[in-house]
Amino acid sequence: MQLSETHRHYWRKNLNITAILLAIWFVVTFVVSYFARDLNFNFFGWPFSFWMGAQGALIIYCLIIWYYARYMAKLDIEHGVAEEE
Repeated sequence: MQLSETHRHYWRKNLNITAILLAIWFVVTFVVSYFARDLNFNFFGWPFSFWMGAQGALIIYCLIIWYYARYMAKLDIEHGVAEEE
């Protein structure tokens, strides 16, 4: 099956946003954990490393999921492949 330019554009934007969000996930999950001892400043009254492990990472994960769903819904509408409600 030959893909049209619209399909390529849709897929390219999908891969770009996925790569960006995966990079954010990687930083939040691994980089912040690796440097946790060096991140010893207070954030909302708690040490930043503790806050990120206990709540911050979960909030960022939910924001990543929310943003991806919102972005893809708009992209689906833009390219005419949105599901009917």
